[in-house]
Amino acid sequence: MANFTLRQLQVFEKVASHLNYSRAAEELYLSQPAVSMQIKQLEGHIGLPLFEQMGKKIYLTEAGRELFPYARNIAQQLSEMDAVFDEMKGLGQGKLTLSVVNTANYFTPQLLAKFCQLHPNINVILQVANRDAVLKQLSDNSTDLAILGQPPEGLDLDFQSFLANPLVVIAAPGHPLATLQHIPFSRLSDENFLSREKGSGTRSAMERVFAQHGVQPHISMEMETNEAIKQAVRAGMGLGILSLHSLELELETHRLVTLDVEHFPLMRHWFVAHRRNKRLSSAALSFKNFLLNEAAYGK
Repeated sequence: MANFTLRQLQVFEKVASHLNYSRAAEELYLSQPAVSMQIKQLEGHIGLPLFEQMGKKIYLTEAGRELFPYARNIAQQLSEMDAVFDEMKGLGQGKLTLSVVNTANYFTPQLLAKFCQLHPNINVILQVANRDAVLKQLSDNSTDLAILGQPPEGLDLDFQSFLANPLVVIAAPGHPLATLQHIPFSRLSDENFLSREKGSGTRSAMERVFAQHGVQPHISMEMETNEAIKQAVRAGMGLGILSLHSLELELETHRLVTLDVEHFPLMRHWFVAHRRNKRLSSAALSFKNFLLNEAAYGK
């Protein structure tokens, strides 16, 4: 086993992350046969298969699952080492891997555009996923920073709020509640709701506020994107609860309206988070400070 190379571990980490040889080859700027050869050589040194193929998909074997966290930690440490040396050489460049939950992607590109104007030599990798996936990326140490709603307890995270995130009840303009004022919260028990999937921050906040007021929401349909919810609400299929940040266009064009419901807007915040023991690169630290100092409005 002593003859395996760091390059073989790097190739394995990419293939194991994507469970796809082609995507790993693209990220590594290698041909697919070259990636396959590196994996075969690593399996030869270890003496055990690392992947198994079932149909058109590949899966990690037991040995592959054991090796994966070691390979990921080594890849992360090599990346951090490169960043340290780049800073010592004063290159003024670096790489930032940023994970954001789906709803935060409505405002993150504008922030990144301004940040990249200030730091044109920083290469940004943006990963957009639901809350559970972003938390897993933080846990796996596969991202530098994350933007998400209220971070959960139990994870060893450093997190700070930088932006208000009001949640509102939305309806089609022709909905019977659209013209009413001071709607009692209890009135929502009579309505159908289009909701994000379990695991989304918006869904969790919705469930908490209904439970606090002893009302059982009638969720008629679950959807995995805010866009799908907005289209269904426009079609008159029910009400929705979404972040105000995701509704700018629809409210300006009067395709949707917000309802004047008791206890709404529900005020939450956006947080920037990272592993507490993580050594942030200058690129990651610069972006975190940018969010906290220059992008912090409406806290």
